[in-house]
Amino acid sequence: MLLFLSIYSVIIWAVIEIFVILFRLTGLKVEVSRFQVISMMTGTGFTTGESELILGHPVRRRLASFLILFGAFSLAVIISSISQFLSEGLRTKEILSAAAIAIAVFAILKLRGVQRLLERGFTGKITRKIELADLPMRDVFLKNKEDTLLDLHIYEDSELANRTLNEVAEDHDNLGLIALLIKRGDVRIVKNIYDTPIQEGDQILLFGPEKVISKTFVHDIQLMEEKQKKLHHSSEELP
Repeated sequence: MLLFLSIYSVIIWAVIEIFVILFRLTGLKVEVSRFQVISMMTGTGFTTGESELILGHPVRRRLASFLILFGAFSLAVIISSISQFLSEGLRTKEILSAAAIAIAVFAILKLRGVQRLLERGFTGKITRKIELADLPMRDVFLKNKEDTLLDLHIYEDSELANRTLNEVAEDHDNLGLIALLIKRGDVRIVKNIYDTPIQEGDQILLFGPEKVISKTFVHDIQLMEEKQKKLHHSSEELP
């Protein structure tokens, strides 16, 4: 019984590492990949905000579907194997073969040439078959490491309040600063954004070089962070 559990643990470890590599090749960070792979296999923790990085990506969704099914079948295998062990003993040869196959696949995926081939395959598949609207916002906009997306919340004492974006960032075209939309309650403003007076409670989705956005809206960003910290602390103090 101990031998079976040890071998099966090796299989689970190999499957986890295989899918960590596959998710990383789609552009997901290693630490995020590992947590999400374990979450999907065990059916716990997958409701975190990071799961949107997987649900919004076509290739990752397919990998995730396999992992969720694998996790469900794994539990069934463990239960049936324990039952078989108690009744007539286990077939060690078959279990060792499964472990050897999983380790072999992992070793192959560690090869740099194989990873480059898969990475090109994933990218090509998305380019040919996936609509732009199906991709996560991160994959569409943040191709350049210098760029960022900012959801800027406006408060009564924000510098942007009662002003327009043209007044605050008149040279936005040359700076590469783009205002994607203004969210005002249930209304989304996408026309004449730069000439629309900003009101308290608005949310502005900004895209552009991180240094430019940080410098242009330094006061409003600091104010937003302070407000959100206070809100977080007050929610923690509630019984």
